[in-house]
Amino acid sequence: MAGRVRVALLAGGRSSEHEISLASARSVLEALDPDRYEVVTVAIGRDGRWELGSGDGSGAVAETLPVPAENAPATLGAVDVVLPILHGPFGEDGTVQGLLELADVAYVGAGVAASALCMDKDLFKRVLRESGIRVARSVTLRSGDQPENPFGFPVFVKPARLGSSVGITKAHNDTELRIGVDLAFVHDEKILVEEFLEGIEVEVGVLGNRDPVASLPGEIVPLGHEWYDYSSKYDEGGMKLVVPPDGLSEETIERVQEVAVDAFRLTECEGMARVDCFVVDGEVVVNELNTIPGFTSTSVYAKLFEASGVPYDVLLQRLIALAVERHERRAKLRY
Repeated sequence: MAGRVRVALLAGGRSSEHEISLASARSVLEALDPDRYEVVTVAIGRDGRWELGSGDGSGAVAETLPVPAENAPATLGAVDVVLPILHGPFGEDGTVQGLLELADVAYVGAGVAASALCMDKDLFKRVLRESGIRVARSVTLRSGDQPENPFGFPVFVKPARLGSSVGITKAHNDTELRIGVDLAFVHDEKILVEEFLEGIEVEVGVLGNRDPVASLPGEIVPLGHEWYDYSSKYDEGGMKLVVPPDGLSEETIERVQEVAVDAFRLTECEGMARVDCFVVDGEVVVNELNTIPGFTSTSVYAKLFEASGVPYDVLLQRLIALAVERHERRAKLRY
């Protein structure tokens, strides 16, 4: 691709993870080499309003020029690659990916089907379970269903299609279960009651298209919190990441990486993902797969690859190249 690559950085969004997305976008903007990339930022407000920014390195993710939703395909189609740094509904769930497919522009990350599948914890579990990968047991509740818990306490209650531990409760008794169910239904019409797993919580990054590779896994150690909740993830000093995990053998570490890549391929992901697992008595249990993980330079995904020999700026270069490769590959198909 001759000259600078034109990149649109898409950030913000309507979900409760809006501010996390903006923080990720600022880090990406600062790390993209201006000699190699010509960047425009496109921010989506919590109200759905689209705005353009200059991408001049000033740190501003959006200015004040509105982009009507009906003009979004043309706006995004004018660049070489779109980097959708959006988390949660209306960004990570296939909706924006569908828009980018219509605009016929290369974009970083999973496609429409993989994004939608991995965003839905219920459907994701079903696919992995059918394919022989162990996942935490759960029951699915829909609006109007009574709380159900066949697993004993504690259990986790979570919205089926949300991230960053928003709306999740660790319930220790029937009262907390009912409160947790009510909270989860505030965020989604489908929720999960999921068994508690006593094990080592690990996360691993995956990078690639047809031939993905896994980073070293990292152990998540919440500090001052009972479990890896929103505060643990985003508060300063809320967690410690140990890469590679101290308590895992080399054989188990390789198994975690193998399972992560298998989950990535089975769900037909491309580009990037972070796979969250538990190691229980030496067995790997997949918890969930994030197709657009937190993406600041200090986020888990970036730290995992940095520890694996891929610094943040190189990671971004590879992701952009993977997006272009996929778009060129798919352009040869006949429809």
